Amino acid sequence: MLLSSRGRRIGVRVALGVVSALVLGATGYAWSQLSKLDDGLVTADVIPPSARVDGGNTLPGEPLKVAQNILLVGIDARTDAYGNPLPQNVLDALHAGSSGDGGDTTDTMIVVHIPAGGAAATAISIPRDSYVDVAGGYGKHKINSAYSRGKNAAMSGLRAQGLSGAQLEVAANEAGAKTAIQTVEKFTGLTINHYAAINLAGFDALSQAVGGVEVCLKAPVHDTYSGADFPAGPQTLSGAQALAFVRQRHGLANGDLDRIARQQAFLSGMAKKVLSAGTFTDPSKLSALVDAVQGSVVLDKGWDVLSFAQQLRGMSSGAIAFATIPVQSLSLATPSDGDAVKVDPAQVQQFVRTAISTPTVQASGEDSTGGGVRPVAATTTATPSSNAKQPATSTAAGCVN
Repeated sequence: MLLSSRGRRIGVRVALGVVSALVLGATGYAWSQLSKLDDGLVTADVIPPSARVDGGNTLPGEPLKVAQNILLVGIDARTDAYGNPLPQNVLDALHAGSSGDGGDTTDTMIVVHIPAGGAAATAISIPRDSYVDVAGGYGKHKINSAYSRGKNAAMSGLRAQGLSGAQLEVAANEAGAKTAIQTVEKFTGLTINHYAAINLAGFDALSQAVGGVEVCLKAPVHDTYSGADFPAGPQTLSGAQALAFVRQRHGLANGDLDRIARQQAFLSGMAKKVLSAGTFTDPSKLSALVDAVQGSVVLDKGWDVLSFAQQLRGMSSGAIAFATIPVQSLSLATPSDGDAVKVDPAQVQQFVRTAISTPTVQASGEDSTGGGVRPVAATTTATPSSNAKQPATSTAAGCVN
């Protein structure tokens, strides 16, 4: 789910990178506030020099010169961005179990492609149980385990260097992120230029900072695992309720695929809410959003938040298209990982190439934000093969399972 257990890391890049860039004519105050993000951002050295994008020659406010790929992950861990354990009262409120639960798996993985010019974006979701080759010589496993395998393998060496506690956790997380990035690159055929991670508590704070997000359910749901307990129809969710909405997969017809549709619908709703609420022109709302982001996300080292957001101002006349990779089966029996999602890497890479080279971003409806921005585009999926199980689709204004 954008967002499994580590909720502070999802909305940073999408809500402040992509979404903030959707604003027409942000005020000088807004940009000065965004510039303060650097004071509270946690960074990790996870992008190799060969994949880094040089923005040094880009003038302030100039459109994005080079296409970029961003990996957004939600990590199933019970620590914050600094490596400290989340308090039990926070875990209880979020239905996240105890500090010993979770497994440092990336239960949300979304690759956001932004073409040169920055006028549109395509966000491609990867089911967490996709059975793939994990980078680093670990063999075939569920893609969400790449992070934990890389992290756990690095632990002994880091301890030998004298690291312990939160410092050990942060360093091991960096190793896990590198393995996850390399695995996604191998699977999708894309080079990842930027990385952002989020945890539970951060997602809670971010959704509250924007005043909640409107979503719509086709039918009422009650799930004790995630804490989701919602009626059918449109409703505004924030905090623990928002997290439960994007985390639920038990009791849904298509399991994690329906959860992906919810994540996409939530991100669409968040973009619309931020824009229509005038967040970037309202000092108190903007301050709350910045406070929610500071200290709650992990970004790749060297990513200039303010410069990146300024380069995406042209996206105000475009939109974000959501898509999910094609899958062949939801019940692939594996030697050691239980049932997994069967995927064909060649088919996935072809789908990705098509999605980012022939954008089908078509805004649904007229501008309702009052800011010159049209609603976010409808979700798209691959053309189903005769025996393939395809994810449910969602739209910014439609209802999901």
